Amino acid sequence: MAPNDNAATEGGAADTTVRRKAARYIVPFAVAGVAAATIGLVPALASTGDPDLPEITAQQLIEKIAASDTQQLSGTVRISTDLGLPSLGGLAGSFAQGGAPGGKGGSSADPQEKLTELASGTHTLRIAADGPDRQRVSILENAAEYSLIRNGDEVWAYDSGSNQAYHAGEKRGAADGHGAAGEHGRRAPAPGSTVPTTPKTLAEEVLKAAGPTTSVTVDGTARVAGRDAYKLVVKPKQSGSTVGSVTVAVDAKNGVPLKFTLLPSGGGKAIVDAGFTQVDFAKPAASSFTFTPPKGAEVTEADDAKAQRKADGPQGLGLLPGVGVPGAGAEGTDGIEGAEGFEEPKVIGEGWNAIAEITVPGGTGLPSKASGDDMPPEAQQFLDALGDKVSGKFGSGTVFKTRLVNALMTDNGKVYVGAVTPAALVEAANGAS
Repeated sequence: MAPNDNAATEGGAADTTVRRKAARYIVPFAVAGVAAATIGLVPALASTGDPDLPEITAQQLIEKIAASDTQQLSGTVRISTDLGLPSLGGLAGSFAQGGAPGGKGGSSADPQEKLTELASGTHTLRIAADGPDRQRVSILENAAEYSLIRNGDEVWAYDSGSNQAYHAGEKRGAADGHGAAGEHGRRAPAPGSTVPTTPKTLAEEVLKAAGPTTSVTVDGTARVAGRDAYKLVVKPKQSGSTVGSVTVAVDAKNGVPLKFTLLPSGGGKAIVDAGFTQVDFAKPAASSFTFTPPKGAEVTEADDAKAQRKADGPQGLGLLPGVGVPGAGAEGTDGIEGAEGFEEPKVIGEGWNAIAEITVPGGTGLPSKASGDDMPPEAQQFLDALGDKVSGKFGSGTVFKTRLVNALMTDNGKVYVGAVTPAALVEAANGAS
């Protein structure tokens, strides 16, 4: 019986100089997790045309997700992201090829750079998992493939297009006595830990907290990757959010999220649509998690890449894809909190309408030609295309917009950012003045 539950519950030196200057003027954004769900116990009702499954409530379905012990799977995921970002032109290539514009260049295999490509367009991923310490994510590209592999405390990434590899964790040929955890005993990060790449990780971002600002319902059933699934629908109760709804298709048998769709409150195509097109819950081959750099491959160690990024200066674009989904909790401040000169953000509001207030070091807003700043033409063009001038009790500033996350940067050096409308940002800035 299909459910319909009403339970209540985002060339040369000249080019180098231009890119370095432009990077200083691009506002860093951050997205966090979302407060989600006070669940009721209304049972599912019947519908037609989809798999005929037993009744289930939203509470029971969320418990099914939480209780799922499936740790072995492999399959293909198709992910489409449309944040409504303008073209970054040459800047985009600069970021992809080595961190901050104007830097000395980095490895194209660096996950911190490569996975940001999932912020736009449609991509096909092959994934495999065998427990919490063995995962593989591969992005299939035209005549090339990018793979990120974790095997225990060691992580490898490899870009076949450039024949470059990235390594973190246990040192190659380690004889320094630090052991498998790598230098200083640090544990290597899991593939996709910075950017959610599967329906499961995306769904966890939405469902990891409970609160009164969200309604959660079970709304029918579906077939995803050849498997029967229930559809869990999460919606903000509050007005002012850019998020209209999140639908998670949950495997009826094992509770694994198979598909994740985030729709904007303003209508139109999905902001994020990620789902399995093929999935197998058998144990993947052990060879899926082993990697040896091909002959001639250029290998970059994680510590070296980190040192190079620090030497190059702050990265110009802190917009993370899909990333989390909406909200503005403390976890969404990664990349801002702890950065040199930045204070811990203050959070205004709650749930889907939470807004992070960030104080920019120096207490100044965006430079402009009108104020006599030396603004590169490319940077001015970018800001003009992305930002809208606004004013209020707080003074004046510029709103930078995407379909999910918006940010207001005031002329006195405050940034207000969240998965909310520009009007909500202005209201927050006025209230903080």
